[in-house]
Amino acid sequence: MSFDEEWAELRAAAAQRTAMRLNSAAAQGGGGGGTSDLVVNRDDLGRIGNDAYDLRTRLTKDGDHARTTTFDAAIALTNGEFASGSALLKVHDRWNTHVKTLLDACSQISNHLDYTKALHSKDDVKIGGEMASISKLTEYLK
Repeated sequence: MSFDEEWAELRAAAAQRTAMRLNSAAAQGGGGGGTSDLVVNRDDLGRIGNDAYDLRTRLTKDGDHARTTTFDAAIALTNGEFASGSALLKVHDRWNTHVKTLLDACSQISNHLDYTKALHSKDDVKIGGEMASISKLTEYLK
């Protein structure tokens, strides 16, 4: 085998090893079923984040709907020396704690998705720039 033939063979093998293979997890034994493992669409992230924000807005209003009347009833029952007054006050306090926890969770989901959406956009730009330099190297390997 001549040097030129061997060199061509080595370049072809290197090109196969370094070529970009997208959505090929199934071919590599990853069990991906031939479809991509992760599909992130900025519109999807935006809709989910918007839904979390809307849920938080509605929960802020609707979760607080009976707070004042429940508190007033608990105080009235306690002042009337009814045992159920302190129990109703515990229900009131627990309800407020759980509503605040849900509000925080909705905020975290919305904020995280906004952050993910922005980060995904930055990654797209970065990867696009890196792929441009890789394509130049691929041209040199041919």
